[in-house]
Amino acid sequence: MFHDHSHPSEQLATLAAQVHVADEATPEMFSEIVGQTCQRPSAPNKAANAERLHQLIEAGALTQGALALIELELPQWKLRRVTYDEGEWHCALSRQRELPEWLDQAIEASHSSLTLAVVAVYIETLRQVEASREPSRPSVPQIRADQFEPLCCENFA
Repeated sequence: MFHDHSHPSEQLATLAAQVHVADEATPEMFSEIVGQTCQRPSAPNKAANAERLHQLIEAGALTQGALALIELELPQWKLRRVTYDEGEWHCALSRQRELPEWLDQAIEASHSSLTLAVVAVYIETLRQVEASREPSRPSVPQIRADQFEPLCCENFA
């Protein structure tokens, strides 16, 4: 669960802003991101991956840690593309890597640091997943009519 009492989307926006202004990833910053975004790191099927993630953070292997974080928290998402262009790393996550790029709806982020580019795309994916869970507009209940009259719309003339 998210540890902050603010709305998860607000918390993710704050984390995204912190990543955007940072020059390099630090173990402390990365640990904070993990602490605030990991939903169930102690679940039995995720315990080994969570332990691996903590070992990577302690070793300072933050890029590998960011990739492990995606694997742990977003198992249905895969890294589609990592490119370096004009001083920035561009990363894209996708649910369907096998599709041609023009058909895929990948989520993209960029940063001058590779680690922070991967973290930024992770946070952006979480934001979009969270936004899709929240209803964007109030739903209208469907009322089913008990009786109806069939109406013929054909012109037989």
